[in-house]
Amino acid sequence: MPTTKDYNAFGEELERSLLLKSHPIAFKLLENEEDIPEGAVRPSSEWCEHYALCQVFALNRRQGKHLVMLKEDHWCWAPLVGLGLVDVPEGSKVYRLIVNKIFVEDQQKAENYFNHCFPRLEYGKYIGHVSAPLITANFEPDLVIIYANVFQLLNILLAIKFKTASLIDSQFDPIDSCVFSTIPVIKNGKYRITLPDPGEHERAMTGEDEIIFTVPASKMEELMVGLRDLHDLKIGYRYFARQLTPDFPQPDFYQELFKLWGICK
Repeated sequence: MPTTKDYNAFGEELERSLLLKSHPIAFKLLENEEDIPEGAVRPSSEWCEHYALCQVFALNRRQGKHLVMLKEDHWCWAPLVGLGLVDVPEGSKVYRLIVNKIFVEDQQKAENYFNHCFPRLEYGKYIGHVSAPLITANFEPDLVIIYANVFQLLNILLAIKFKTASLIDSQFDPIDSCVFSTIPVIKNGKYRITLPDPGEHERAMTGEDEIIFTVPASKMEELMVGLRDLHDLKIGYRYFARQLTPDFPQPDFYQELFKLWGICK
């Protein structure tokens, strides 16, 4: 298993090889206060401030902050529910209020969506979470969150396909990206692609060209090896070049295929 220093090195390598504009984020759930890493800040008690989780991720990846978020630190309902920090009994007033505000027109369908599609952890199992730039985190994460542009994401997916011969399955919800980028990965241990939601753009200043890719900690080594292999083959992110050249020089296997198809010059 990778150590904390290994994860720090993964962060540095990701930033360098993919030319990321912001730090990948280390994210870890906390079962009790003794698990809080040294030096991590609680916004409500130390700054007298509250943040939405997307804003916390922005502070992690852009300003290098190490932040602890317990129930009292949150300023958005979705992560409180998704992380199991508050109880939402079916049929209760809070349940009805949420169901009426999740952008599903039909009431019955809204309830079905919330009951079966909205990702949630068991209520009361965790007290919160800590997050920090992967490059400086002083804890071993449960998952790593990467904000990338589409072409950087393509390179990540190519590395995974190269190592596993598999494709990434993701379901896309246009809202609650903080929940969808974390909870499903914690529950199923699989890679995930998430669209930044309107709150990300309005409150956390996420760019319109950014998309979220989440890596379970158990798959970080697999991803890193894949990215190194692409780099060694000179088909990694740094080697792609834009070109609009007709009759461009074809790789050898292109030429061989075209000869077999009888369409070579």
